[in-house]
Amino acid sequence: MVAQIDKEYLSYGLARSARRIASYGLYEGRPLTTKGRFINPMVFAWLNTLAAAPGAPKVDRPIFITGLGRSGTTILGILLSLHGEVGYLNEPKALWHVIDPRQDINGNYSPCGAHFRLGAGDVTPEIITRAHRLFARYLGFTAANRVVDKYPELIFRVDYVRAIFPDAKFIFITRSGADAVPSVVQWSQRLGVKSGEDVDDWWGRNDIKWHYLREQLLLGNPEYASVWSLATGDLDHMNRAALEWVVTMREGLEQERRHPDAVVRVAYEALLADPVGELLRLQQQCGLSPDPAVTDYAKKRLYDNPAKGWPVLLPAVDALFRETMLMLGYEAGGDVS
Repeated sequence: MVAQIDKEYLSYGLARSARRIASYGLYEGRPLTTKGRFINPMVFAWLNTLAAAPGAPKVDRPIFITGLGRSGTTILGILLSLHGEVGYLNEPKALWHVIDPRQDINGNYSPCGAHFRLGAGDVTPEIITRAHRLFARYLGFTAANRVVDKYPELIFRVDYVRAIFPDAKFIFITRSGADAVPSVVQWSQRLGVKSGEDVDDWWGRNDIKWHYLREQLLLGNPEYASVWSLATGDLDHMNRAALEWVVTMREGLEQERRHPDAVVRVAYEALLADPVGELLRLQQQCGLSPDPAVTDYAKKRLYDNPAKGWPVLLPAVDALFRETMLMLGYEAGGDVS
């Protein structure tokens, strides 16, 4: 589906579909594992023009969907994209690369020098100006009032984003690791691409994302000392995915504790069980008036996948994994307690 638009989505009107296609074609860029990367030079020319054009527009209360991919981030973004006030960007890493190339942990556009974590001290006046120009002009182009940006890794950059957008809201979505972790592994199996000596998959180009994760988030952090010796460059994908899930979920819980007014948590399982109630709550907490199109589409699109079963993990990884499941309120079987 182009821009995640299906026939049901089209039934909500041309304006919503046109807004989504413009977001997809002009602002998001095409990452390494996708087709159509030939458009990237044109996308960057457009984005650089928007960032350089004089002016000081401001963005009102942007909303960022964060957490771990394969946890409902995409479908939640698509649901919110049907809100009449919202312009939705699905991982607009080209746009963010123009704002600050240090965020490119997958190596989509930069081969080195990226950071999982960025803090308020990493923000410069130039970054603030570029970010507001790009997002505000995106909203103007798409005739939207509020931006929703799905970018899961921003959970590691909450203070950084708040230094740019002080009134930002962060939706932190969780999913049982027993379902999310195998889904990550399957993603690489389905969508990974080999080109010559390069392999592009969930872990970026030639495992660059995994190297950033292990060096910047795991090694040296006493909380994960039990897996330091295991977090090697050739660790298998299931254990890598489990560790990424662990560090991401714990980071989200910490950010929710530190910023209770800015971080809104939702469980994917709760979204499936009560889509109307959870979507109304999210819209309210993010300062959006309820839009019936959002909940109506949710009733048609949301469905539960069969449980994937407990992943087979190394003992030390499994211990962290189980502990994190309990921290989130899940049981070993993956149910929310």
